[in-house]
Amino acid sequence: MVDLRIHHRTTYRYRKPVSLGPHRLMMRPREGRDLRLLASSIALSPDATVSWAHDVAGNAVATATFRSPTERLVVESISRVELSATAYPVFAIAASAIAFPFRYSEDEWTDLGSLTVLQYPEGTPSLRAWAQGFVASCPTDTLSLLKDLNAGVGSTITYQVREDEGTQTPSETLALGLGTCRDLATLLVAAVRSLGFGARVVSGYLHDPTRTLLGSADAGATHAWAEVFLPGAGWITFDPTNRSVGGANLIPVAVARDIRQAMPLVGSFAGPADAFLDMSVEVSVNG
Repeated sequence: MVDLRIHHRTTYRYRKPVSLGPHRLMMRPREGRDLRLLASSIALSPDATVSWAHDVAGNAVATATFRSPTERLVVESISRVELSATAYPVFAIAASAIAFPFRYSEDEWTDLGSLTVLQYPEGTPSLRAWAQGFVASCPTDTLSLLKDLNAGVGSTITYQVREDEGTQTPSETLALGLGTCRDLATLLVAAVRSLGFGARVVSGYLHDPTRTLLGSADAGATHAWAEVFLPGAGWITFDPTNRSVGGANLIPVAVARDIRQAMPLVGSFAGPADAFLDMSVEVSVNG
């Protein structure tokens, strides 16, 4: 068990004063079996009215409404969490799902809904064919298959930092052989969905006290990974960027069908076309 302090600061600068539209913030860590939220606060400059709600996936979402024009927007989130996820988890997978292929129950299939549906069109190379190549036999061990796919994404795709907004399609990532953590998470989710699994993408923070993990800056950073639903075990965490299983180094903030639904900060402004100057993001995750 480890006690962590997360400091996430985003700064936007503009050449001239602009009017800020409503901004959606997803920075509050998501409590669960392995994570306890001890404290959380958000500060904004300029001042804003902040309202809270939960979205359809149960994520905590803050909406900030601003009153006056500004040349600078600063959003600062500070959280303290207790992380108890183990490094080598054991999963109590139901007997019906130990071997792949298997069938979800009717209720599970209905509730998983869009989390089983591919979100991107098939491209070249073929995502389905690539994923099918990891199925060693029929039947095969379910957890071993998922671990192989997770490691396969990490070994096939070279991790790279990309400052541009947006996410590559799974086929683009396969063709390029390069991707950010959000590209790798999107690829893994699409691959397992193509085999009939229910899966979702997760955004949050990476805790890296050893400073050896990909996607980390110093001792921590924002990060993206995947979760796959297996009967009995529930949602199992897979981080393809670091080829790891389980949430020992991961602090989830939001789960979603698509990564664009889980971005930490989304908003707009009204002003001159050349008003935007730059943005910066600073994140620290420390024990």
